[in-house]
Amino acid sequence: MAFFRDVREDIQTVLKKDPAARNGLEVLICYPGIWALIWHKPAHWLYKHNLKLLARVISQVTRFFTGIEIHPGAQIGRRCFIDHGMAVVIGETTEIGDDVTLYQGVTLGGTGKDSGKRHPTIGNRVIVSSGAKVLGPFKVGDDVKIGSGSIVLNEIPPGCTVVGIPGKIVKRYGESTEDLNQVDLPDPVATELECLRRRIVMLEHKLHQLNEDKDQNEKGNENENL
Repeated sequence: MAFFRDVREDIQTVLKKDPAARNGLEVLICYPGIWALIWHKPAHWLYKHNLKLLARVISQVTRFFTGIEIHPGAQIGRRCFIDHGMAVVIGETTEIGDDVTLYQGVTLGGTGKDSGKRHPTIGNRVIVSSGAKVLGPFKVGDDVKIGSGSIVLNEIPPGCTVVGIPGKIVKRYGESTEDLNQVDLPDPVATELECLRRRIVMLEHKLHQLNEDKDQNEKGNENENL
C-alpha cells in the first residue's frame, strides 16, 4: 500500500539525513516529524472528501502531541523530512514537492485574508532552515536553500540560495542542497557593508589627493607672488 510505502520512505529519509538517528524503530517512536506526516495522510484524505471538521480535529490533536501544525488541506510530497519540527506551521493551500527538508520554526504561510491559493508552492529538494518564513502564494523553485531566519515574500527561481529579511538571492546554482549546510551561507548585509567600506576608503583617498593638489597650487601661487 502507498501509505506504508510512504512511511517507510520517510523513515529511510530520516536515517539518511540525520546522523543522530540510529535505526528505524527509534525514528518511528521518537521523531515527531514522522508522526506529523503519518497523521496528515488520513487528515488530508478526510479533507478532500469534505469531512473537514474531523480532518481539523486530527490535525489539531497531532499539533498538540508533536508541536507541528499541518493544515489537512496542505499537499505534501514524498520523503519530506521535518527535523525536530517544533513550531513548524504549514498552511492550507501549501504544496510541497519531493525530498524537501523543513527545520524547526519554519512557517509556510499566507498573507492577508484572500480566499483561494494563498500559501507557497515548494519545489523538489528544497531546504528551509530554522526559523525561516515563506509567506504568500508564489513558487519556490527546485533545489533552493533558504537560510535560517529568512523571510521570503517573492518567487524564487530554481537553484538559488536565499538569506535575509526580506529574503535576497545571494547565490544561484551554487553548492548542492544535499549537504544540509545552514552555516556557510553568504551574508548580504556584510557584503553591502564591505562595499560601503571600500567606497569610503576610495573617497577618502581622492579627498586626500585633492587636498594635496590644493596645497601645491597655493604654494605655487605664493612663490609667484614673491
